Amino acid sequence: MYYVKVVLGVMLGVVIFLFLDYALPSQNTVRITNTYNRLTAVTSSNAIFYASEDTGTVENAAGQRDVRFIETVRPNGKVFVYRNEDTGWIWPPYFKYDSANLHAEATNLKSTAAAPTWVSVTAYGWRLPWLTAYPNAIAIDTLASPNERPRNWGALIICALLLLFLILLWRMWAQFRERTIDPAIRSVDDGWDRATDRVSSEAAEARGHVRGWWNSWKGKPRK
Repeated sequence: MYYVKVVLGVMLGVVIFLFLDYALPSQNTVRITNTYNRLTAVTSSNAIFYASEDTGTVENAAGQRDVRFIETVRPNGKVFVYRNEDTGWIWPPYFKYDSANLHAEATNLKSTAAAPTWVSVTAYGWRLPWLTAYPNAIAIDTLASPNERPRNWGALIICALLLLFLILLWRMWAQFRERTIDPAIRSVDDGWDRATDRVSSEAAEARGHVRGWWNSWKGKPRK
């Protein structure tokens, strides 16, 4: 049972980590090289990584959606692609409705390797090529140099709030257990002990009667 609890605890920790890693905002320093729209197939296998249909995204009868994309290059030369979709009021709750404005801002910040303009792109999600999944860009801020590392206040604030919530939840559980569960367990234990003592006493008395009857049947005096 102990190992089952350990495995379940590890699995729960992995699920929570993956959930937070996907939903929390991240920041990357990049140089924007291109912006464009493309019809993208949204299937049952990758629909979870795209915005809901009711947030203004156009989808045709073939299941293709007109998605905005932002192509970038990191300081180490590796390319990275973002999508740019409204999130609306659906999960995750970024309440993003300005994808058109963000697309125009990204287009205005395009630059070349000879004259780079470095920006910090705030986004959430994962880049999974085998599922055609892209992180969704939320905001773009210009940087003075590629060595500048702005603090990710969004993720820090959300993590702090989650930590406070977990502490509050733990305190509520501790009080509930102290006031309700522990007394109930003690009551059950006390009842079990009393029942065990009563059964042991009755069993000892019954053994005494049987022993007396057996001795009398053998002609031996009772002690």
